[in-house]
Amino acid sequence: MSQDFYFLLLPGFSAIGFISAIEPLRVANRFRPGLYRWHVLSLDGGPVLASSGMSVNADAALEPLRRGATLLIVAGFEPLRAFTAALQHWLRRLDHEGVTLGGIDTGAFVLAEAGLLAGHRVTLHWEALEAFKESYPQLQATQELFEIDRQRITSAGGTASIDLMLDLVAQAHGSELAIEVSEQFVLGRIRPRKDHQRMQIASRYGIRNKKLVHVIGEMERHSEPPLGTLALAEAVGITRRQLERLFRLHLNDTPSNFYLRLRLDKARQLLRQTDMSVLEVSIACGFESPSYFTRSYRARFVCCPREDRLGERNSERALSVNP
Repeated sequence: MSQDFYFLLLPGFSAIGFISAIEPLRVANRFRPGLYRWHVLSLDGGPVLASSGMSVNADAALEPLRRGATLLIVAGFEPLRAFTAALQHWLRRLDHEGVTLGGIDTGAFVLAEAGLLAGHRVTLHWEALEAFKESYPQLQATQELFEIDRQRITSAGGTASIDLMLDLVAQAHGSELAIEVSEQFVLGRIRPRKDHQRMQIASRYGIRNKKLVHVIGEMERHSEPPLGTLALAEAVGITRRQLERLFRLHLNDTPSNFYLRLRLDKARQLLRQTDMSVLEVSIACGFESPSYFTRSYRARFVCCPREDRLGERNSERALSVNP
């Protein structure tokens, strides 16, 4: 029997995450006809605009799904903008009926808001991960490419959707078919779920010094409260002066300036992806003084936090109305 996948596209969804999930199903059917069927849903049954401005027609609105189906919610920068009590009720009914539920990119926000992720591992796009953790601290969010945890399936979006679907194909129909499908996409290998979403620190910053890589990892893990330069140096068994020399030599920067930029980048993600107040964001990123946070933010992004949040959301909404 064919397996049914339903894709609920929310306004501003990630087109690459959606297409990367459908294409492996299409190619699998090419080699073994009839394995999969897919259906596109929208909140009202009409076309949906992706974040790129591309419009995708839906087959139907929120409807009963075929027995044994899987529903994947595909979202983008503002996953909860279209969240309603009716959507929550529909999702909970599907869960009660035994439908496997999942999210692509930031679709996990919708499942979390509906109260359907308790006790399950979940992943989503790395850029939204900190915002998700702040909004749902009781949930187990990971940095994996995808998670398959009983009847919950989540993907980080982008090309990670290919890896997710290849894993599902392999589970259902064997690794040989998954490899055949993978080769059609000119992939060098099928990535396991534990592969990193982002490039490793060494590749991202073009550095090979292990102590420096370790320190940057500590900085990324500890933004609130931030660690002092001395504590960071002691963590890798060197003096503060040696650590400053490493940053100057390899990154042409100081540890404190580099750390500040990391925390400000996280603050920008939280401002754009959550409804946390500016004060809450500043505290979550280790700024004890709101005025210092605002000054630092303006110096890095040439606008204050409130202006940046308003400008980002206005541009996203304008795109969804005028592609």
